[in-house]
Amino acid sequence: MQKLGEFIRRHSNTLAFVLLEIIAILLIAQNTFYQRSRIISVGNRIAGTWHKGVSSVMDYFGLKAENEHLAAENAELRAKMASSYISYSDSVFQVNDTVYKQRYSYTDAQVIKNSYNQAKNYMMINKGAAQGVNVDMAVISPQGIVGVVVNRTKNFSTVMPVLHTDSRHSVKLKRTNSTGSLIWEGGDYRYATLVDIPTTYPLYKNDTIVTSGLANDFPEGIAVGYIEDFTSVQGSGFYKIRIRLATDFNNLNHVYIVDNHFKAEQDSLMKITEAEDE
Repeated sequence: MQKLGEFIRRHSNTLAFVLLEIIAILLIAQNTFYQRSRIISVGNRIAGTWHKGVSSVMDYFGLKAENEHLAAENAELRAKMASSYISYSDSVFQVNDTVYKQRYSYTDAQVIKNSYNQAKNYMMINKGAAQGVNVDMAVISPQGIVGVVVNRTKNFSTVMPVLHTDSRHSVKLKRTNSTGSLIWEGGDYRYATLVDIPTTYPLYKNDTIVTSGLANDFPEGIAVGYIEDFTSVQGSGFYKIRIRLATDFNNLNHVYIVDNHFKAEQDSLMKITEAEDE
């Protein structure tokens, strides 16, 4: 209270002036219609600007929640696509009974750590064993292929992206269905290399490359990239193709973890088959 009294005494003239100004404005507003309307108009503009600013700030802070909601919704929609199901048709006494079993389901996740300018890059996502994530699950973005889960804890997982010199994925030329392997030789994060495509198939710049679906990880038809340029490797009968990747690894926030419900069964069958062949 002592400080308040001291403040009032020190600024008594200024406070008296402000008080008299407010009284004068109120008297003018009460007795003059034009002045009152002008004062109200200015007050409304100030209030409107203030509320608009507050609304913009609130909208900005709400973007994160909205993005997470959209990512979850997109994951659900992907799981309902026809490519996420397998059709089983049994013919008994000329009666066809077709049953669709879901092959792929999708879990949305957020990238919380990412590298893209090393020879062996990794990223971390905010989903793990508690959310049903397993090693070898594929990871995609809204734009296309990302990589494969290589490690996990209870609530987090690390992903080996396409931008890793040890990565290798089965892909195909969408126009001809010719299959090859996607690798990364380092350097620019925007490009990768496609090998094992025979020179018997004609290529064109901007041809689309998609996942082949042959490796039990990525669903078939996920965007990989577009042909930038290519050369024929002398004496090999194959192309070496430079691919412009569909996913922008420098601006990667939300991803989807792909669960192939038949992967364990498929992998087990292959192990049995390979063991019998030895």
